[in-house]
Amino acid sequence: GLKEIDELIDYYLENAKILRSTFTELGFDVYGGIDAPYVFVQMKGKGSWEAFSDILHNIQVVTIPGAGFGPGGEGFLRMSAFAPRESCIEAS
Repeated sequence: GLKEIDELIDYYLENAKILRSTFTELGFDVYGGIDAPYVFVQMKGKGSWEAFSDILHNIQVVTIPGAGFGPGGEGFLRMSAFAPRESCIEAS
């Protein structure tokens, strides 16, 4: 019921908090991840597809290129908190 839904929402928002915190500590500008389980990270000096490819090939973490969300998303990566907690911690 509603209790289970609230628990799932809290779980995924905590994952988003972990991702958000990691990228903030690394010095990136971070948006979202507070009221939704998606975190947008600005990749200064890199296009979103280039950043996606670098992260995928170098550390084997799948992200989502911001360019897929339209011209305003270029230069950003979207991180999804819809994952097991251990995966978010490992990716961080």
